[in-house]
Amino acid sequence: MTDINKINDEALENVNGGAARTVHNDSRDYANVREYPGLDTTVCGRVYNGETVYTTGETCYADGYNWYKIVLPSGSDEAWIAGSLIGY
Repeated sequence: MTDINKINDEALENVNGGAARTVHNDSRDYANVREYPGLDTTVCGRVYNGETVYTTGETCYADGYNWYKIVLPSGSDEAWIAGSLIGY
């Protein structure tokens, strides 16, 4: 996999609605996505490394992470993902 620039606090303002982002989890080949922002919320799916998701522009800080509401690759569902799992 090619290197991607990870989202971080300084890049927060660059995550606008409709921005394409690439999923990358360093510890496994997928990232869990959640119904709501936070580590204790329901996991509602997976997005695999290298897949593209689109941000909605909604962000939230919870449990030590910036969370981003995304449109899943299917294009029909939305979920939340930790910013440490997406890049550009």
